[in-house]
Amino acid sequence: MLPPLVLAAFGGWLLSRRYGFWYDELYTAEMVRIPLDDLARAVVRGEGTISYLQDAPPSYNGPYYAVAHLWLALTGLAPDEWGLRLLSLVASAGAVGAFTIAVGRLAGRQVGLVAGLVVATNPFVVEYSAEARGYGLALLGTALAALGLQRWLDGRPRSLVLYGLAGAAAGLFHWFALLVLAAFAVATLWLRGRHAVPLVATTVGAAVPALLVVGVAVANGVGGSGAEWIADVGLAVPRLLLRSWASERLLLAAVTLAAAAAGVVAGRRHREALTVSMAWVGLPVAAVSLIELVRPVYVDRYLLPAVLGLAVLVALGLTGFPRRVGGVATAAFLAVSAAVTVSAAGEGPKEDVRGAVAALATLHRPGEPVVAAGRWDAIGVSQYARRDHPALRPDLVLPPAAVPAGPTVWVVRRAEGGVKGDRTTLAALDEELAGRDMHVADERRFRGRYADVLLQRWVTAGAEPEGPSPSR
Repeated sequence: MLPPLVLAAFGGWLLSRRYGFWYDELYTAEMVRIPLDDLARAVVRGEGTISYLQDAPPSYNGPYYAVAHLWLALTGLAPDEWGLRLLSLVASAGAVGAFTIAVGRLAGRQVGLVAGLVVATNPFVVEYSAEARGYGLALLGTALAALGLQRWLDGRPRSLVLYGLAGAAAGLFHWFALLVLAAFAVATLWLRGRHAVPLVATTVGAAVPALLVVGVAVANGVGGSGAEWIADVGLAVPRLLLRSWASERLLLAAVTLAAAAAGVVAGRRHREALTVSMAWVGLPVAAVSLIELVRPVYVDRYLLPAVLGLAVLVALGLTGFPRRVGGVATAAFLAVSAAVTVSAAGEGPKEDVRGAVAALATLHRPGEPVVAAGRWDAIGVSQYARRDHPALRPDLVLPPAAVPAGPTVWVVRRAEGGVKGDRTTLAALDEELAGRDMHVADERRFRGRYADVLLQRWVTAGAEPEGPSPSR
């Protein structure tokens, strides 16, 4: 089947670039190293397993960490940029395959093929298909739930087993996927009326496991902790999600809107597919927009399962034209999408803490303290020192440890980002070093799409050491 192969090609190419982990992936790499019983205990008790991240337990993503742990155990792969990301890519390719089949049975093979290719070439989907987080598995659960839904609409009542199990899995891997299950239930009620009761009941049952995980997190006091960084976007959710879908490229956003609008018109010939796809993307976006009026919750990747519905609308639009025109329009759309994906994949890592630690390893001298400025920096400095540059480990200083005295102190820090508490810590660190009559003698910036990482060499005034230093 073509769409999974296309996604595997794009995702594999992105994987081959071996960009360093960013914070979320670094946390995954830490969690998969601990025994499963310790992981379960941390989830239930709401306790952090990393000394400097005690207030960041593996609560909501516990099921994903468990699956990733088992994946590594079964494959023998290392918890690195290849081993962990490959799990996501395999799951995402399977998701595109199931999605293509489901849409093809709802609206015809041509629509299914185009929808699958729209997803497989999309920069937003490709980006998270090769990330060491649970989004690929959530996509797979969502796509299989859609396949179960299609089979049930086609008069196969036993398919509710597939729908329920897949929906439960999707919710466990990211509980925002429950919004898509709710959308499926609403669409089915619209299409089947009171005959939809069995599917609605199955939807409720499928939501229980994820809601239990959320309930445990709320009960043990985790709740919304760790979400302080989420910005308040108000009613801008649809615009921001489209921007992420298009990787901030105006042309891809424009042709997506045009094709989706055409899909709403042309989709009247495929009533079930149109109803399901509009609910698929529309209900989650509307729900998050309404919640935004109360508290910030929008993160684009959380709605990744929902954008599959947008791909169906786009496919309905592209295939709704006369054959020759539709072929040209489809080829043009996919060409634009693929070009944006290739361009986005070449923009580098989200955070390059690995590059900063590698540079530090060539400049550092034994006995010189290496300070992770904040806890968000500590997880990357600790992991890459432990994994790639063990000679640095004796001199690592991780929060909240005190910085030893010395004429030279190396500091690794984000140029931006983190959480409010970290910013306070960063300011206190600068104040402490300045109070020792130290200053930044050299600084190197490692560019990232999310945040830049700084490698700083602080020295005591009048005690400038000889030897190499980072370039500004």
